[in-house]
Amino acid sequence: MITRQTLSTPRPVVEGVEFNKVLKNTYALLSATLLFSAGVAGLSILMNWPHPGLVMTLVGYFGLLFLAGRFRNSSLGLVFVFALTGFMGLTLGPIISFYINAIPNGDQLVMTALGGTGVIFLGLSAYALKSRKDFSFIGGMLFAGILVAFLAGLGAAVFSIPALSLAVSAMFIILMSGMILYQTSAIIHGGETNYIMATITLYVSIYNLFLSLLQILGIFGGDD
Repeated sequence: MITRQTLSTPRPVVEGVEFNKVLKNTYALLSATLLFSAGVAGLSILMNWPHPGLVMTLVGYFGLLFLAGRFRNSSLGLVFVFALTGFMGLTLGPIISFYINAIPNGDQLVMTALGGTGVIFLGLSAYALKSRKDFSFIGGMLFAGILVAFLAGLGAAVFSIPALSLAVSAMFIILMSGMILYQTSAIIHGGETNYIMATITLYVSIYNLFLSLLQILGIFGGDD
């Protein structure tokens, strides 16, 4: 999945108090949505729910993403954020279950992908916060790259091309790493003052990072 948050030109630097508030609210909401999503994914695994399929996943994702963006300035926005992340957790459960049950050492692969995702996110976030560099210049490149990777991913899924699928996963790792830097920088420099939209961008980046790492690890580490 990809995030279609508008990659806008940063506005003037916000005051320190406002910046801290946006950052605090974003990380608080991100933590809550990650826990909620993980809980839904765990329930999906426990209940052995099937994956909703590519079409339903895309419809649900983009529909809830639109609604969250539409109501980003009201309390309904929070409802749709949790609906979106819960839905993504629902789609994630069957994928994790497949890796655990169908691939040798699948549980280790899942934990490795999870750990790698955490290290990448925390490392890049810390770098952006400490350096305070402005990464707004990569916005256009990120959007173009995500669009290309998304279309290539659809092609790989429809035509069952493993090599293309692997390339797309590698692309998404790079692109989502860039998105984490971009979004964190946008919060620091005032390009994003809505913590709901910031949370969605970071959540989707983490989601894609995890799936991409898991797929690559599954290909290279599942042939024991």
